[in-house]
This record gives sequence, structure tokens and C-alpha cells, in this order.
Amino acid sequence: MGTLSEKELSLLNDSLSEEELLVKKYQMLAKQTQDQEISSKFEQIANQHQQHFNDLYTLLG
Repeated sequence: MGTLSEKELSLLNDSLSEEELLVKKYQMLAKQTQDQEISSKFEQIANQHQQHFNDLYTLLG
């Protein structure tokens, strides 16, 4: 893959920040709910966003 432009790096950084925030939010929601099914779903969503973060991060390497 070629060198990323400043704009691409900026967009990638913004996307990483958004994914990181979503991971934290869904983990928090999973801990706050009493319903185990909903908590499990929130954890699943948090894991999906963590994978998105990881995939985006690999583009920097």
C-alpha cells in the first residue's frame, strides 16, 4: 500500500477515535444493564467495534 495523504491520515485518525469511543460506550452499557441477553448483545457490539478499530489500525502499519 502506498503512502497515505494527510487527509487520509486525518480521516483514519477520526475513524479510530470514533471506534474507540463506541467500544467504551457499549462496554459501559453492557455493565449497566441487568438483562443478561442485552448485556451479551452490547458486549458483542463492543467486540465488533474493537475489530473495526484493529482493522483500521493495521492500515497505519
